[in-house]
Amino acid sequence: MNSWLRSLAVYADRRIIAILFLGFSSGLPLSLVYATLSARLAEAGVSMTMIGLFSWASTAYGFKWLWSPLVDRLPIPLLTPLLGQRRGWMVLSQVATAICMIGLGSTDPSESLVGTAAWAVALAFTSATQDIVIDAYRVEILKERELGAGAGNIVLGYRLGMIVSGGGALVIADLFGWFAAYAVMAALMSIGLGTALLSKEPARPEVDEASLTRDPIGWIRTAVAAPLTDFMQRPHWLLILLFIALYKYGDALLGVMANPFYLDIGFTKAEIGLVSKSYGVIMTIVGGLAGGVIVARLGIMRALLICGVLQAASNLVFVAQAMAGADLSVFVVTMSVENLAGGMGTAAFVAYLSSLCNVAYTATQYALVSSFMAFTRTIFASGGGWLADRVDWVTYFLISTAAALPGLLLLLWMMRAFPQGGAVRLATDKA
Repeated sequence: MNSWLRSLAVYADRRIIAILFLGFSSGLPLSLVYATLSARLAEAGVSMTMIGLFSWASTAYGFKWLWSPLVDRLPIPLLTPLLGQRRGWMVLSQVATAICMIGLGSTDPSESLVGTAAWAVALAFTSATQDIVIDAYRVEILKERELGAGAGNIVLGYRLGMIVSGGGALVIADLFGWFAAYAVMAALMSIGLGTALLSKEPARPEVDEASLTRDPIGWIRTAVAAPLTDFMQRPHWLLILLFIALYKYGDALLGVMANPFYLDIGFTKAEIGLVSKSYGVIMTIVGGLAGGVIVARLGIMRALLICGVLQAASNLVFVAQAMAGADLSVFVVTMSVENLAGGMGTAAFVAYLSSLCNVAYTATQYALVSSFMAFTRTIFASGGGWLADRVDWVTYFLISTAAALPGLLLLLWMMRAFPQGGAVRLATDKA
């Protein structure tokens, strides 16, 4: 027990605390592009069809790998010489994000829907850029055994940022208006900005650089082709990608049909919001922190297995929920188990994705693997509705549990074939 308690001490490390604040800054803009913006549009009388189309404004998050090589390699005049490559890009993206928040808050959807859409797209782009550089910074400042704690704190910070810009922004808007809500969110970006300015620039290995203006082909080779070539040189890289696609497949099938399931068995929207969206978030945060401790104690691969088994087994509580119907006490247990296990699995998985990155190309490689994970999860889960139309809920959740098994079986093979899981963290185990 004492050894496990000592593992919690990693969360007191200055760098891990910095990741918490950066995670908050990273999560803050998301609801302003999604849920909070939808509420604002609805209040302005925008049609449901148009509100749905506004979800396209957030596509920048799914395509951030396209400009991640620029974040990895392109120096910013004045900022890069003064702060370094990572902190320079962090400061630029955070200031730009705050400006876009104010710009979005200053528009009136009822008068200029195009203007609102333009600022929403700009906010998603600057926010996604911030995500790229924060993920790269997190990977580069931590030792491999600290990646789990870093993943736990990034999940915690991100969730807190979403809560503040979700429910918090709505409360402020109700009291003082929409511009005040967005202006307060912009001011809160100073938390991440201050963290970036007070933190140290991570050490990175020297890479032969080519000038974008003098040798664009050479720059593309260094910034774009080299990270891809490097990734494909590791053993079993295709199986690694397959594992990334499959690890959270069962979780994705569950998540895509969770709200329809709650409503179908008789829960009210208020009950869903209170138990699933509020209490559930708290349990996800606890699970994320617990997952970080497990990674620190047992290593990434064993943590992936333990958290993956728990994550898959948690789907079975939905079978009990389907049998019990709209029983609120069972619902609390279901949300406790599912969100706790899901948070643990996410922390271990984020640590694993981080370990795959060669720190010479961190921003590009992490953007690639995380985007691949998100894309495949969306594609694989898209058939959940079709399946739910053809089977009862008990059968659906049994199938979702079985859907987690291929990823776990592949993980068992990976643990025997290459215990490091394909990780190639080059350069110095940083202190």
